[in-house]
Amino acid sequence: MLKIQKFAAIDIGSNAVRLLISNIIEQDGEKVVFKKNSLVRVPIRLGADVFLKGEISDYNQERMIDTMLAFSLIIKSHGVVKYKACATSAMREAKNRIPLSEKILETSGINIETIDGEDEAAIIAATDLHTFINPNKTYLYVDVGGGSTEFSIIHNGEKKLSKSFKIGTVRLLNDIVKNETWLEVENWVKTHTKPYDKIELIGSGGNINKIFKLSGKSMGKPLTYFYLTSYYKMLQNYSYEERITELNLNQDRADVIIPATRIYLSAMKWSGAKDIYVPKIGLSDGIIKSMYYETVSSVSI
Repeated sequence: MLKIQKFAAIDIGSNAVRLLISNIIEQDGEKVVFKKNSLVRVPIRLGADVFLKGEISDYNQERMIDTMLAFSLIIKSHGVVKYKACATSAMREAKNRIPLSEKILETSGINIETIDGEDEAAIIAATDLHTFINPNKTYLYVDVGGGSTEFSIIHNGEKKLSKSFKIGTVRLLNDIVKNETWLEVENWVKTHTKPYDKIELIGSGGNINKIFKLSGKSMGKPLTYFYLTSYYKMLQNYSYEERITELNLNQDRADVIIPATRIYLSAMKWSGAKDIYVPKIGLSDGIIKSMYYETVSSVSI
């Protein structure tokens, strides 16, 4: 017997807000299948407000309210049966997040849960990674966001530990990441990857997904450290406007892609990784899977 349900995940990040709707396909005697149905991304850069001024501006509050209302209508029209909305780094630090969350709940019915960095890392690590990794290898999983970056060590197919750091693309663009934070990340990566003979990177986040897509590589093939270094240098040779007009990047991607690439390259250098795999999964995928296996709370519709 075949059963198909729709779940929705809302990821409220520091650089953009995303709605992922997935089909959950269950069939007797078969493994459950998680199939992406629809993805909507709205570039509301909450981090640009919060990391500099401590709160979300009136303008971006209105955009958030409108976006959540639109998301609620999309969720309804798709016939979604369960959803979860998670807010990360920017909302965590916004002084006015509680009244904004209350206003969103009042206008759209969307209940937002602000999660901490460790929960974020755990949800990301819960994604369907086994189809992308070799169980006999060791990986450093790096998820780069606008406000924070989550690191996880995966050894023999199991997550050993995770850590979240306040290094993100929007923070770096605004030059508010202290050198001490970089040193802290470097020390963590070196310390926890040192016990392993060989380590490879798994990269997630919109920027590495875009770089992978532009590389023309087939799914499952890695990007090399040499390739990523060359791409990083090429990006720096173009102005912001040229990255939009000549490299065909969206305006909200054309600036953050440089600091994002810097983070991935740094992680590769510190861990000694020569390759980075890009499975194109992230927090939204983790939310969907965690809802299904009931390892997180969710809202039934």
